[in-house]
Amino acid sequence: MLAYTVYSEAGGVGKTTLAANLAKAEVRAGRDTLVVDLDTQEASLSYLLDVADDRDDDQADSLLRHMIDRPRGDFADLIRTSEGIDVVPSHNILEYASKHLRRREEEAADFGESWNPNKQLLRVLREAGVHEAYDTLIVDPPATADIKLHNAIHATRHLVIPFEPSGKGYESVQGLDQLVGGLEDQLGIEVGVLAVVPNRYKGMNDQDRFLEEIEADGWEIPIRLRERSSLLEGCWAEQCTAFRYIDEHRERERDHELETLEKVERLAERIRETQAVEA
Repeated sequence: MLAYTVYSEAGGVGKTTLAANLAKAEVRAGRDTLVVDLDTQEASLSYLLDVADDRDDDQADSLLRHMIDRPRGDFADLIRTSEGIDVVPSHNILEYASKHLRRREEEAADFGESWNPNKQLLRVLREAGVHEAYDTLIVDPPATADIKLHNAIHATRHLVIPFEPSGKGYESVQGLDQLVGGLEDQLGIEVGVLAVVPNRYKGMNDQDRFLEEIEADGWEIPIRLRERSSLLEGCWAEQCTAFRYIDEHRERERDHELETLEKVERLAERIRETQAVEA
């Protein structure tokens, strides 16, 4: 199974829209795809794909309940489907993930049990047979490097990293060595970076220089996504992927937007090939 986490220290809608559109590209390629939304922001992937109805319902089951062994139903009942993408939506209780997971760890220790709070998403997914039911797993965590990110990386072992090709964005990518190395040391696993994805690219000389330096450092940059503010704003307004937005909400096709969709599909294909080689 192809599995990766879409993560950016900068966060923002660029991370979420990339995760959603990569998931849609996987579906279009005929692959059964599950997305796990661990981001507690209101503008999360669950909102974008219009599956966030229960996020503030205290009585609803949630992924965190399964992670702390307090489920209110089957894992399959958590899943919502949008545009052919299966989604485990975010829930507001995820804001307290660290507290609940640490408390569960302490309870286990009291009984002489070993219970790693960073491995609980992986456990839940394995017990639910996700690796057998799906071809692709994509996890969208928050921008903060907290316990939710740690669980995402334990479950996927690979990262796809969007960033803006600016001075600040370059510094962020330059810090990836420390970030990835720190995660590997902390979690005791190897973490692979499948792709670094520049977005809001405008073809400026400074941006090209940044990207050349990043590639010289050994990072894989399969595509460059240009500034597409109108398209992305439309997706959030209509709560859908760019593929659906262009198909259903644009009165006429725009070549530059179709080019963006083609790039996303090429990126999805390249990620599949890269992980296959690493595996």
